[in-house]
Amino acid sequence: MTFRPNFLEGDRRHTPAKPAAAEPPGETLARSIRIAAGSVVLAGDLVIPAGAPGVVLFAHGSGSSRRSPRNQFVARVIQAAGIGTLLFDLLSVAEEDADAIDGHLRFDIGLLARRLAAAARWTSQQPGTSGLGLGFFGASTGGAAALVAAAELGPLVQAIVSRGGRPDLADQALPRVTAPTLLIVGASDEPVVKLNQEACAQLRCTKRLTLVPGATHLFAEPGTLEQVAALAAGWFKQYLKPA
Repeated sequence: MTFRPNFLEGDRRHTPAKPAAAEPPGETLARSIRIAAGSVVLAGDLVIPAGAPGVVLFAHGSGSSRRSPRNQFVARVIQAAGIGTLLFDLLSVAEEDADAIDGHLRFDIGLLARRLAAAARWTSQQPGTSGLGLGFFGASTGGAAALVAAAELGPLVQAIVSRGGRPDLADQALPRVTAPTLLIVGASDEPVVKLNQEACAQLRCTKRLTLVPGATHLFAEPGTLEQVAALAAGWFKQYLKPA
């Protein structure tokens, strides 16, 4: 079954409230970074709270970037839970311009997964992050990229969360994923619910499929993205440990 949603992940119809939880005490590392991935250099924003056991790399969805308000909100909740985040662009500026015309790159799961894997290897080798456990948070097509990259990286990836993802596009990589995986889908996003159910059945790792009541694909309904963020933070707190 082929299903391509007619949305842009960067849609701003609902702006959630800022997370109420305070960040843990101590100094937080926050800096802009650049990651070499093959022939391109990808821009990113790294935030590591003091004492963080791990860092979550975000793989954004169709037509989006590291500035996605939804992913930034989820990242702040994860940071407030004491876990680091890395939001970065999966495409270069030139690639984003080309993709805006015909959308051909946003569904190139192999390319997106290679970029995410390169970012994970980079993170595992940098001072300040080399000793941290790594997790992936994927949205939309980024969910498939996260699963494919995790299957390639094996034990380097400790946990995965997919928000409104397309894990079906990970195809043959699904049985090879070893990291505990949480699939979060809006209960009213019926086509994507079915695709996640089918993909979940193929996963052989620790797994959970959670439906958020009343939520559609973008979790634009009041309170639904807050539920996603809380679920994601809880999953990463459970499974991320210092490397």
